[in-house]
Amino acid sequence: MDFELRRAREKLAKEQKERKETARLKVERERKARDEAKKQREAIEEVQRSRRLVAAEAQLKTDQIMEGNLLAGRGIMFYRLLEAVTFQGNGDKIKLPPSCFQELSDKGAFDKGPLYFKLSLVNEESSSNVDAADHKNHQTTHSGVLEFTAEEGSVGLPPHVWQNLFATDTQQTRLVEVRYVWLPKGSYAKLQPDRVGFSDLPNHKAILETSLRQHATLSQDDIFTVNYGELTYKLRVLELKPTSSVSVLETDIEVDIVGPDSAVEKTEQNVLIPLTFGKPESGMVDEGKYVYYKFSIDNDTLENVASGTAQVEVRIEAETDGGDTDLYVSRHPLIFPTQHQHEWSSYDIGSKTLILGSTNKSFEVGNYSIGIYGYKGRTKYQVSVSVQDDSNHTVGQHAVYSSSSMEIDTVECKNCKRHIPSRTIALHEAYCSRHNVACQHAGCGVVLRVDEAKNHVHCDKCGQAFQQGEMEKHMKVFHEPIRCPCGIVLEKEQMVQHQSSSCPLRLIVCRFCGDMVQAGTSAPDARDRLRGLTEHESVCGSRTAPCDSCGRSVMLKDMDIHQIAVHQKN
Repeated sequence: MDFELRRAREKLAKEQKERKETARLKVERERKARDEAKKQREAIEEVQRSRRLVAAEAQLKTDQIMEGNLLAGRGIMFYRLLEAVTFQGNGDKIKLPPSCFQELSDKGAFDKGPLYFKLSLVNEESSSNVDAADHKNHQTTHSGVLEFTAEEGSVGLPPHVWQNLFATDTQQTRLVEVRYVWLPKGSYAKLQPDRVGFSDLPNHKAILETSLRQHATLSQDDIFTVNYGELTYKLRVLELKPTSSVSVLETDIEVDIVGPDSAVEKTEQNVLIPLTFGKPESGMVDEGKYVYYKFSIDNDTLENVASGTAQVEVRIEAETDGGDTDLYVSRHPLIFPTQHQHEWSSYDIGSKTLILGSTNKSFEVGNYSIGIYGYKGRTKYQVSVSVQDDSNHTVGQHAVYSSSSMEIDTVECKNCKRHIPSRTIALHEAYCSRHNVACQHAGCGVVLRVDEAKNHVHCDKCGQAFQQGEMEKHMKVFHEPIRCPCGIVLEKEQMVQHQSSSCPLRLIVCRFCGDMVQAGTSAPDARDRLRGLTEHESVCGSRTAPCDSCGRSVMLKDMDIHQIAVHQKN
């Protein structure tokens, strides 16, 4: 009996223990489940909170961008993503689709003044590392607008904008973000040419001003091109004020021009080397190349030359060891004289001299350039400019044999045509006929020694007399056909005349902008042709300026007529 009771108590205790353990495990599982659910709820809440923060930050950023765009656009929001295409044009003005005109007009952008746009290169996921670097360096620039004639979905970019926006040419599609902005007027710019020689241009700041007339904006780190005749200079924008992007329309900008980097000075280029009067400079020129020098004429020197007491001598002492040079001199603004564009020249073999004296009407105060051209081989030389005393002789004076009062009775020698005293004429003619010979070429008649007559020849085309060794160079320089860049083919004399008077590519000094530019063809307007205006001057003179007397805006080419007709000023 006691055994059964004990067994029953043990069984009951075991069952109670099992029930307690089961209840404990159940409570533990429920607690773990609650903790897990709590963690999940906290994680979900954290994610939702993070999402809310990201969304709030994105909204804040969007609001800031919109606020910045509104501020940049002075209350006007305009944004387009367009495919970039290039077109041939000058300056920084782009072409937009007609739909952009309508949108900008509806938003009142035209009432805010000139239109300016910020152009940004859109990064593509497929871009390489090199492209990414290009995007970083050439990501944005600014421009004005030329017209609204581009195809829908595209924007036309002139070469200036294209080169500043894209570092390299590629066949892949280029997407550009075009955004309307407002730019302040520029007050200061620091520029750096890509090579030496830009500061040698006559009145280079006026040339720079002329080039900037084709631009509406400037952006820091942009590169823009300045053309001076056949010369091209690229200038990098190092600094701008008051902001890194400015408007250059109707504003006066203070410009500082710094020297080029030493790394780019080593490239092949034309440089004017200064010369000092009386001090020779040594140099070497290769065949087909030019070396340039410059010197200045002041008022005192010009007065001495004009009075006939002095003359300016440009001299080259060249080594004739298989090489030869040509000498060209010009007065600025033609700063780099060439074979076909110069004012004075010498084609003598070996050493040569040019005399600039009172007989030269174009000799004035100013800067002059000397061009030494390598005609044949590599030639060493010494070039010098000096002022020579001219009080005791005349440039180009020929010896004249005059008879004295004691020798009035003379007879002309039949051979040399000189007048010889009659008492010695027989002896003279006997000697002269054996040792001298007169050139039989029509119009020449020069008397030469018999041994010298063998080297005396005349050009079959122009009839000029030369030594035999000079004929080859004369034929090549003066009678070899030359093709002008405008397409016409002429000999040298006709080519020099053509390029100085009628060639559309000839360089002229514009009477309105003062820049040296290509003349172009005849002016399209008949009235401008009657005034003698070239194509460039017809366009350049169409700009307006306020009259000094009445303040009215008058075209520059009509200003003289306005002064006479309205203000009776001659």
